[in-house]
Amino acid sequence: MLHARLLQYIDEVARLGSIRAAGARLHVAPSAINRQILLLEAELDQPLFERLPRGMRPTPAGEALLAHIRRTLQQYRETVADIRDLHALGSGEVVIATMTGLASSVVAIAAATFRARHPQVRISIRTMSTLDIVQAIENSEADLGLGFNVPSSTQIEVCWQMNTRLGVVAAPHHPLAHMDTIPLAQCTPYPLILADRSMVIHGIVAEAFANAGLDIHPAFHTNSIETMKRLATTGDAIAFLSEFDVADELRDNRLIYRQVRDAFSNNVISLVRREKHGHGLAGILLADEIMGALRPGTSAER
Repeated sequence: MLHARLLQYIDEVARLGSIRAAGARLHVAPSAINRQILLLEAELDQPLFERLPRGMRPTPAGEALLAHIRRTLQQYRETVADIRDLHALGSGEVVIATMTGLASSVVAIAAATFRARHPQVRISIRTMSTLDIVQAIENSEADLGLGFNVPSSTQIEVCWQMNTRLGVVAAPHHPLAHMDTIPLAQCTPYPLILADRSMVIHGIVAEAFANAGLDIHPAFHTNSIETMKRLATTGDAIAFLSEFDVADELRDNRLIYRQVRDAFSNNVISLVRREKHGHGLAGILLADEIMGALRPGTSAER
C-alpha cells in the first residue's frame, strides 16, 4: 500500500507513546521512524507529536491525521481480506431467506447471473414468512434476507430498501386495462383476489378499501402470489400486487399493472443481513447482484 510503512510508524508511535517502543514492535531503527515523522511534519508545516520527557503525545493535528490513518489502515486490511477471499470464492455456500414471489423472480435472476460468474458457489434459496426471515438472519441460518415490510431489529442491517406501491393487476383484456390509474371504487364490480390474513398485504389492501368507505366481498382468498397471478390471467378478476410481483408477466404481456388513485400504505422491500457480523465476499457480491436486479424492477411476494 502506498505510504503504508509511514502510516504504520505514526500509528504505532501514537499507540505506544514512544519512537523506541514503536521501532522495537516494527523491527525498525528508531532513527528511521523519527526521520520519516520529521519529514512529514516539515511537509505539513505542523508538529504531529509533542516531544515530552516521558514519550510522545499526538498534537491536535496529529490526532486528525491519526483518525485518517486508522480508517485507511482498516480499509486496507478489509481490501486485502477481500482479495484473499477471491481465491476461496470458488467454493462455499450463500443462503438467502426470502418470499415465494421474490424467490421465483428477483432472487432467481440474481442467483443465476451470480452463479454464471462463480460456478463453484452454492446458493440456497429458502422461502418463508417475513418474521421467519428476520429470525433466520438473527440466528445466522441465512446470510441474506429479502422481503416486504421486514420488521426492524437491532441485530439486522439494512443493505438496501425501497418503497413500492401496490396496484391493480389484471389480464390485458380487462375492461379497466385502458386506464392509466384506477380508483378503488371502479374495482369493486369485478371479482377481487385478496391475500388472506396471514399475509401483510391483506392489511394494506383492506385498510385502503376501508379508508375509501368501500365494502368488499372478495371472490378469492389465497396466501400464494403465484395463485393470485394465475387467477388474474384467466378472466376479469383483479389482484392487488406490486410491479415486482408481476415483472415477468408484464414483460410477456400476460398481465397489466396500473396504479391506484386511492393511496395504499407503505409497502417497503428490504434486503437485510446480520448486523456486525462477518460477511463473506460471496454474500456481499450476491447482495450487490440482487440490488442490481431490484433497481430496474423485477418481481416479488409477501
